[in-house]
Amino acid sequence: MTSIFPALSAEAYLAHPLHSSERMWPETNCYVDLWIELLAASALPPEAMLGFTLAQDFEGDQFTFFKVPLEDLETLYGIRVTELAIFDRLESHVETQLQRGRICLIEMDSFYMPDTQGVGYRKEHGKTTVAINRMDLQNRRLEYFHNAGYFALEGEDFSGIFQHHLGDADLPFLPYTEFAKFPEHPVDDRDRREAAQRLLIQHFARRPKKNPVRAFAEVFPSQVKKVADRPFGFFHKYAFNTLRQLGANFELAASHLDWLGGDISRSGATVQALRISEVAKSVQFQLARAIARRRFDPLAAALDPAIDAWDEMMAELEGALGKASEAA
Repeated sequence: MTSIFPALSAEAYLAHPLHSSERMWPETNCYVDLWIELLAASALPPEAMLGFTLAQDFEGDQFTFFKVPLEDLETLYGIRVTELAIFDRLESHVETQLQRGRICLIEMDSFYMPDTQGVGYRKEHGKTTVAINRMDLQNRRLEYFHNAGYFALEGEDFSGIFQHHLGDADLPFLPYTEFAKFPEHPVDDRDRREAAQRLLIQHFARRPKKNPVRAFAEVFPSQVKKVADRPFGFFHKYAFNTLRQLGANFELAASHLDWLGGDISRSGATVQALRISEVAKSVQFQLARAIARRRFDPLAAALDPAIDAWDEMMAELEGALGKASEAA
């Protein structure tokens, strides 16, 4: 049975420290979490890729679903990610790529994924991204990276994932699929660190021109009033796409600045990034209480500390990155 990382076991897998239960946000979103674990399995530092977090914005109804740019993966690690066209059975494409030493990243239905027990498994159809490391067609078994871990599924779940229940006349769902080509020669650690600093400067230049936390705060209470009128399960979707994306994004930003070290790490930007993350976590609890009690006024000023922290973080980074550019 072909695999990219043959030593991995779903039963004995240990997640990377960026997914430690001691963090404020042990999981972020499926795509970034996936790459954290994929890079760690490749013995590469996932902290190096996180400069893109500086560009997160508030999009009017949600915070940017932050994802590592594919060009950053190639610059930092030599990994090339390309869309995989699906014109045959999905498992046939996966098998071909595994045999070529490439790992497929696929949007799959969490309804058939046992690791989502209590959330989506056998309860709700949902789209999420996984990376398939090992597949046994004969025994209908799959091993895959998902969120903060490495898991296995088999039997009826395997058949469900690959839509074996469809007849010849049924139209299958063709998921968006990427595949990653790993380099023949690894990127040198020193080159990676220098590249990460250059990328940070680029992402800093792409930061929102207006404070995104302030933009969110202006509509937050009115949004919550509408959320309160929806079934309670909608609360989790709203919180995931707003406060969790905000908080998790800036906790990862702090980890990136720490990894870079030097003047950038010593600046107050790391402290302010963690402050944003901490406030988002606290406000998420306040959000649940506000909906339960239908009292929304306290939310009006709840994000003020995070608003100030974003301004201070960007000011600190402007100074630190200027010094880094002069030193280079």
